[in-house]
Amino acid sequence: MPAAAPEMQALAQDSALLEALRAGDERAFLELVESLHGGMVRFARGFVKTDAAAEDVVQDTWAVVLQDIDRFEGRSALRSWIFGILGNLARTRAAKDGRCVPLSALQPDDCDAAVDPSEFHPESHPRWAGHWAKAPEPWPEARLLSREALGYIRDAIERLPEGQRAVIRLRDVEGWTSQEVCEALGVSEVNQRVLLHRARSRVRREIARHVERRNP
Repeated sequence: MPAAAPEMQALAQDSALLEALRAGDERAFLELVESLHGGMVRFARGFVKTDAAAEDVVQDTWAVVLQDIDRFEGRSALRSWIFGILGNLARTRAAKDGRCVPLSALQPDDCDAAVDPSEFHPESHPRWAGHWAKAPEPWPEARLLSREALGYIRDAIERLPEGQRAVIRLRDVEGWTSQEVCEALGVSEVNQRVLLHRARSRVRREIARHVERRNP
């Protein structure tokens, strides 16, 4: 199958969904909410202080989507557009609640030490581009998959700077492509790549320390 086929299929699905939404198809809207809502709450939670605030921001986002769906021009994927609205509303809510997240947080800084790039698969990898090439010793797979370890990984992501946290959540938790992340967050491909690498590096270091403490 040509590499562009999945993208063409996604565009066709977006087109059909848009047509249904603009026609007031309630079932289509509810299915869209069901498919995106959980990821939207997780994403918003990276900006605002509480789970309740994240839910509020997501609900506000859906209201804007319904109001502005006729203005969507299709220059990006539909969910990228929705998450772009969500990001703007989440930052506004964060500022209102005293957790200010400036747009500059989405720009990479130069003070964060990085892990050797050779520890990650290259961008040309057919399936796991940019993902860890292997788990270094001693990282027993069973321990990495345990509830405790997964909780620790979530906490490590939560402690990341805002920009890194936003990118790694969309790429590694939600499974987005780099293009979708760039469209949703309004960042360049280079900045997205740097933020993702630094986020993965920091999470990897924290997990390594955690495993070493559990395996003295």
